[in-house]
Amino acid sequence: MIRTPLRPLARILEARELGESTDAIERENTRLRHEHMRDEARRRAEGRLLVLGLTFFCAFCVIGLRMGVLAASEPAEPRAAASGASIIAQRADITDRNGRILATNIETHSLYAQPPQLIEPERAARELVKIFPDLDEARLIKDFTGARKFVWVRKKISPEQKQAVHDIGEPGLHFGPREMRLYPNGKLASHILGGASFGREGVHAAEVVGTAGVEKTFDAWLRDPANGGAPLELSLDLTVQAAAERVLYGGMKLMNAKGAASVLMDVHTGEILSMVSLPDFDPNERPRPPVQGQAADSPLFNRAVQGLYELGSTFKIFTTAQAMELGLANPNTMIDTKGPLRWGRHSIRDFRNYGNELSLTKIIVKSSNIGTARLAMEIGAERQRAFLGQLGLLDPTPVELIEASTSRPLLPSNWSEISTMTISYGHGISSSPLHLASAYASLLNGGRKVAPTLLKSTGPAKGERIVSEEVSAQSRMMLRKVVTEGTASFGEVPGYRVGGKTGTADKPKETGGGYHEDRVIATFASVFPADRPRYVLVVSLDEPVETSGDEPRRTAGWTAVPVAAEMITRIAPLLGLRPEIEQVPLDGVTLTQNN
Repeated sequence: MIRTPLRPLARILEARELGESTDAIERENTRLRHEHMRDEARRRAEGRLLVLGLTFFCAFCVIGLRMGVLAASEPAEPRAAASGASIIAQRADITDRNGRILATNIETHSLYAQPPQLIEPERAARELVKIFPDLDEARLIKDFTGARKFVWVRKKISPEQKQAVHDIGEPGLHFGPREMRLYPNGKLASHILGGASFGREGVHAAEVVGTAGVEKTFDAWLRDPANGGAPLELSLDLTVQAAAERVLYGGMKLMNAKGAASVLMDVHTGEILSMVSLPDFDPNERPRPPVQGQAADSPLFNRAVQGLYELGSTFKIFTTAQAMELGLANPNTMIDTKGPLRWGRHSIRDFRNYGNELSLTKIIVKSSNIGTARLAMEIGAERQRAFLGQLGLLDPTPVELIEASTSRPLLPSNWSEISTMTISYGHGISSSPLHLASAYASLLNGGRKVAPTLLKSTGPAKGERIVSEEVSAQSRMMLRKVVTEGTASFGEVPGYRVGGKTGTADKPKETGGGYHEDRVIATFASVFPADRPRYVLVVSLDEPVETSGDEPRRTAGWTAVPVAAEMITRIAPLLGLRPEIEQVPLDGVTLTQNN
């Protein structure tokens, strides 16, 4: 800034010539300078006030908008910021089709110690061992008196245990909040639920992750907060499942079997209402997988899904149905059953001598291996394999269990003519009881393919057509006669018109090849009611022996069939099926009508 001199020389000289006072010029210039300085200071102050006013105005606007947003939003608990990824402990419930809880969460606590804060570490160790007898006192004392800063004591404790630890009075013992998975029904549906355990763990939270079953299959969905806590609805009916497990367990013990499995499926939707595998386990205390021995001997093994067995004569209905669908035979067509039927060094025989020929219906009723094998020769290997593939018997089932993806049926490496013959009556191919239930449902529901599912559905599944409705009805009629006239006579349940097919297959030896002579898999695949099918039930017993007679009996007609009949008697009313009693003639009674 250029400053004006207080005593400008030109004016001073001019004033001296005129005899004026030069001090007056200096005073005037001083006054003008001060006035200029005041004006500049006032302008700066006014500018600062304007900026400050604008700043306050903007701040009040932001605060007002934020207050409006908070007033219009739902209240939420504030969360403290933390480094790293947060642990999501919340997990959705699992319910049956009627909303009853199968799996849920329970709040509990973890117990940990910070040794530097312990006043009497040795006493604390002794007291903890009294509360938790499985702890090692010497190890605790070593951890509490060493250089460690943090020690896990227990990952889960009960409220009673928490109070007992609190009574010790040690400031170095701390509790962390935690959620754990609870299965309130214990062993019920254990193989379907699978179980859960802790993944990532922190002091104040732990991540609950699925380890098997639907808990593993739907792990991401169950942990997804976007679902808003909605439960996972399964197709199971808890009441039906409980009744099926109780009957199957009693049947397994009564028939001296080492294991058992059952599957109950809706033939129109593919929904699994009950699936049982015995022996079972409690998912609240899931045992460790076996490290030696046979996997099938572990209670973790799901026989209904993972068990791959030769299911014997239950496959014969597939052969007869395909023959009828191809126009090769009808229910009354006579089939040559002279035996034995020889192919190279192999001989195929029937359980009994059924004569020179039987009708197609009688082949199913009498369970003729020879008649079924002759039909398979006419069908041919290529067409047989394609038909069984349509029924889903050559691939893992699509059911929503992580274990199902590894349960691929065992097929012959070379699908030769002899393989075609033996597969026609259920030998030379191994599949699970769930495979069999799904195939029976697809064949008997009118001929539409259905896929087994553990999720509650809203209506019938319209799959591809496997056989015509006529062939499906004829197959049901044949299976009904197996119960009324054939090998499954113990399967009759008054009022429910049960149809089904028995299957007894020798168990293959674990090593060396060949089959055991005294160990079988006994299976009964049934449908009810046979004339208007609603449900398919498959019951399979591992190494059953019925000993009420003079000689031990192992066939499915003596073992699996009575168990299935008792199961249908128990569960049919629970499914809402009312028995329909057949009318019988009243001899000697005259009916009259009063007007």
